[in-house]
Amino acid sequence: MTVTSAPGRLYIDGAWHTGQGATREVINPATGKVVTTVPDATPGEVDAAVDAARRAFDSGVWSGLAGRDRSRVLYRAAALIAEHAEELALLETTDTGKPLQFSRMVDVGNTITHFEYYAGLAYSIDGATRQTAMPALAYTVREAIGVVAAVTPFNFPMILSTSKIAPALAAGNTVVHKPAEDTPLTALRIAELLTEAGLPPGVLNVVTGAGPVGDSLVRHPGVDKVAFTGSTAVGRRIATAAAETLKPVTVELGGKSAHIVFADADLDAAGQAAVSGFVFNTGQFCMGGARLLVQRPVYDEMLARVVGGATHVPVGDPLAPETVVGPMAGQRHLDKVRGYVELAASEGATVVAGGDRIDTLDGFYFAPTVIADVDQGSRLVQEEIFGPVVTVQPFDTEQEAVAMANGTSFGLAAGLHTRDVARAHRVAGALKAGLVWVNTWGMLDVTVPFGGYKQSGYGREYGPEGLHEYTQTKSVLLPLA
Repeated sequence: MTVTSAPGRLYIDGAWHTGQGATREVINPATGKVVTTVPDATPGEVDAAVDAARRAFDSGVWSGLAGRDRSRVLYRAAALIAEHAEELALLETTDTGKPLQFSRMVDVGNTITHFEYYAGLAYSIDGATRQTAMPALAYTVREAIGVVAAVTPFNFPMILSTSKIAPALAAGNTVVHKPAEDTPLTALRIAELLTEAGLPPGVLNVVTGAGPVGDSLVRHPGVDKVAFTGSTAVGRRIATAAAETLKPVTVELGGKSAHIVFADADLDAAGQAAVSGFVFNTGQFCMGGARLLVQRPVYDEMLARVVGGATHVPVGDPLAPETVVGPMAGQRHLDKVRGYVELAASEGATVVAGGDRIDTLDGFYFAPTVIADVDQGSRLVQEEIFGPVVTVQPFDTEQEAVAMANGTSFGLAAGLHTRDVARAHRVAGALKAGLVWVNTWGMLDVTVPFGGYKQSGYGREYGPEGLHEYTQTKSVLLPLA
């Protein structure tokens, strides 16, 4: 495979720039081999990227365009991404280890959809007119905020960057993007494609590197807004840093989603959803179904179904069409998951499927793992593992299920399976999560907003709400007398 973005370069002000600092290796998780190198951006290079974004914003070369003109560029970007879909899918798979079929359908497909959707919304950034209690007329307008820092994680590089970049650009902002240190390749290529689509220089910039690069970007006085997806621990630090200059922040953080199966559920559908819910993207999914709660009359049957599914799910080469589960994103991610599984034995839990690295495969492969006999207070239940691991717990009553589901510090997503429509609405209303699935798992749509409750963050992505996160409201009052 040819890596399109040349090694050792950053994308600033519409052009490639040679990095002046250290470089880091980009490793293919399926083979453990080096694909290319990218720079750790220096503080000066972060300054250059922010300065380019600031000049572009202040000049009005993008923010000053009519919504329809920004829309046309974003539609062209979507078309170019579609034209280069196979290249981008292969880059994403090489970078992350996810199955190529998923990179095509999920990652590239959703990236195209995001640019198309927010291209459409660029036409409709409207304010409102209202009669006041005073003898005056008032109107409001939504304006771009300015320079946006977008900091994204390794698990869905294209989708999680696009869910920030597309609405930010649609609203007229400029962006400096810091992708995850492990998975920067598609971010660099998409920036190049957006320039080809007509995005003016400086409107989208990409700086690569590890945590200190992101910290420099978030704290930069030239940044007006921060959008972050990642762990709760890092999210807290980012929110604290942004607070120093009162930057608005959107943070979509960790999750520990409960997947509830009631005794009246369609167990065939529930079993399939339970397995896919925790192995999808090798469990590196903040809304993965990491906690399976099963009503006691069907507990043994559901556990057997999940163990059977986990044991037989195809694991292997991401380029093979039959593969469903690829490798973890890297060695440290694999080691973290292994550490949690080792904790299970010390706490008296039972590993009933999987439980270790797959040594017969090159790369960072971990077997889909099912753990039973887990206490609600266990770290296995309370902390985000972020790998292909599910805990299975029994419950007796609806009230107990809701209490267990809500009994962590997270609240990103949740789901339930039941044939009782009234129960479905009742339980969905009681779950403290920003997104609730009924009789399915993992369904997302760009028109439907989602975000966190509790320690899973604040702000919303997707839908019109996702666009509004990148605008600020100005009010104008006109006396009638």
